[in-house]
Amino acid sequence: MKSLLGMAALLAIAPCTHAASDFVKGDATFAGEAELGATVTTGNTETTSVKGRLAMKQELGKWENQYLIEGLYKEDTDEVTAKRYLGSIQGNYRFDGRSYMFATGGYEVDPFTGYDYKFNTAAGYGYRLYQGNSSFLDGEIGPGYQYQRLDSEQQQELGYTSEANWVAHGVLNYELEISETSKFKQMFVADYGDKLDARSETSVTANIIGALAMKFAVIVRYNSDPLDDKKSTDTETNMTLLYSF
Repeated sequence: MKSLLGMAALLAIAPCTHAASDFVKGDATFAGEAELGATVTTGNTETTSVKGRLAMKQELGKWENQYLIEGLYKEDTDEVTAKRYLGSIQGNYRFDGRSYMFATGGYEVDPFTGYDYKFNTAAGYGYRLYQGNSSFLDGEIGPGYQYQRLDSEQQQELGYTSEANWVAHGVLNYELEISETSKFKQMFVADYGDKLDARSETSVTANIIGALAMKFAVIVRYNSDPLDDKKSTDTETNMTLLYSF
């Protein structure tokens, strides 16, 4: 556990050479956000909770690449109660200021769902549905593929090792600049095939000083057809420190 806390701390403080996450004008641009939240209690109650996230964006001419690494770990009296790791990458090729083609792929490990891991990939068309002075709404749609590997317990119970199907992939991403120091974001991601896998993330970010901000987020994950002893909906609420670079 100490090593997890150390890695999370390094994740939060490593990017310290830039002062803002806005892109600079030019042919090659780069920006990112690193965030960390941790809670440790000892004594009569011993709990540990760590949330870390690193998101980066790169622009190369008409190409825009997005990278994401995310981790969540919770422990209560020496019992692990949550563990989730996620990595994803997306490339966008922009035709103009509003429309683009995208290709994306993601890998997620969450043993509390009954699966060893999940792999998603999709490609399609994206469009800026709305552009205001301080807000915008992007939409994406296209075909995708989902592969889920069952854990050993579920393999023995169900008699097969994995689930795979083609899906319809859709994304809605809304951002609003509330003020010069605060921002609201809402994202919906859905993959619909043999079942519906959906994710909603709502967040509010407020600057503390310079590139350091406080972020409050609520994440809801939904599976319309979970395994027998699992629930359809998982929720995650967290408060983290965020550093933009």
